[in-house]
Amino acid sequence: MTRGAPVLTGAQMRDAEQAVFDAGVAPFALMERAGAAAAEVIWRAGGLRDTLVLCGPGNNGGDGFVIARWLRDRGVPVRVAAMADSRTDSARRARAAWDGPVEDMASAAPATQLIDALFGIGLTRGLEDGVAARLCALGAGASRLYAVDVPSGVDADSGAMLSPVPHFDICIALGALKPAHLLQPAAAVMGRLVLAEIGIETSDRVQRLAPPRLEAPVANAHKYTRGLVGVVGGAMAGAAALASVAAARSGAGMVRLLGAGEGVTLASVVQVGTEDATDVARALSDARYRAVLVGPGLGRDDAARARMEAAIGAGHPLVLDADALTLIGQDHIPAGAIVTPHEGEFVALFGALPGSKIDRARDAAARSGAVVVYKGADTVVAGPDGRVAIAGPASSWLSTAGTGDVLAGLAAGRLAVTGDAFRAACEAVWLHGDAARRAGVAFVADDLLAALTAAIAARL
Repeated sequence: MTRGAPVLTGAQMRDAEQAVFDAGVAPFALMERAGAAAAEVIWRAGGLRDTLVLCGPGNNGGDGFVIARWLRDRGVPVRVAAMADSRTDSARRARAAWDGPVEDMASAAPATQLIDALFGIGLTRGLEDGVAARLCALGAGASRLYAVDVPSGVDADSGAMLSPVPHFDICIALGALKPAHLLQPAAAVMGRLVLAEIGIETSDRVQRLAPPRLEAPVANAHKYTRGLVGVVGGAMAGAAALASVAAARSGAGMVRLLGAGEGVTLASVVQVGTEDATDVARALSDARYRAVLVGPGLGRDDAARARMEAAIGAGHPLVLDADALTLIGQDHIPAGAIVTPHEGEFVALFGALPGSKIDRARDAAARSGAVVVYKGADTVVAGPDGRVAIAGPASSWLSTAGTGDVLAGLAAGRLAVTGDAFRAACEAVWLHGDAARRAGVAFVADDLLAALTAAIAARL
């Protein structure tokens, strides 16, 4: 798998910074490094546009003073406005090094560019009403907005909005991404994310989902060596059909739809009539299956439950989606399976777990032993070994019927190809999002199927 950008919580970031200090780097030297890295991004994006830097009382404000000094030295017309006196040693040193006027934020005039360096990753409550209103007003008066690390008014660990926040064109993450850069609703107020390296060591246990590296079939491949996928259908023929075609387009060599006599015609999928659980068990006795998907269109009655149990009993690698997540309990999920719940299904299956979406996904994966694809506008993939990958914001046009079936089929197909549940889930989520991007606007689930070829081709 390709390695994505690291994601650290506030506490993890402070620990990483402390390790730098313990190695002999002074806190103010790290602040200088961070401010210069952020200023370089702003300089490249904004050039000589007139700029207002808003500085808070802590180290984020200190970064702002460094940024202002750096930009001024390169000829940028810079003004600085502060909301309060600097309160940390490094921030006071940065303010003293500025040696220019410092305006009162409450009365500062807007500028073409606005840099928010009010508060960083430590914010746990909303801004005071007057400060939040002033930030939004100055943001409305600017044509380009930058946030230093995270926008002020955002909980860096959960992505919660603690107070009103304007939309930022560029958010400059210092040292590592933070959960709020990728989790909703905070991610919706950030445009382009730029990771500014500042020389700290980061963990790779939680990452932003990276584009996968895929491989074409080997020269002597055939349909069974490429991966045989089974899709256990049921009452709703269309959902199983969508999932089956997605699996067929995923790179797998062959897909068998184990239907219940629906009469679906699919040129790319072999249909196998299975009227009851005994037929499903018989069909899945073939040892060549590399993955079996259960859930899309399955139904929720006793017959559906029996078909699901027969599929699980066959012992093949599993993807459980949709109705299967309603029928199965947390304690009955086979270890190593991929499960793909949306918010409602997640709560019904695992309960109202505490913490951020990352925390909840990782907890659910550890409890169940499954790879959890916690779907939504901020999809999180968590493995039982503690690895987490967070997808960037996806197209809001995915909020239409059938797109989840396509994702489930993709996951089953990639599982058949790779044999690695976590990798397969990550590849499926990325390809699903990229296909949505290529499909444009007002698409339907069938359009995603057509876009998958180009999405896969781009990663070979």
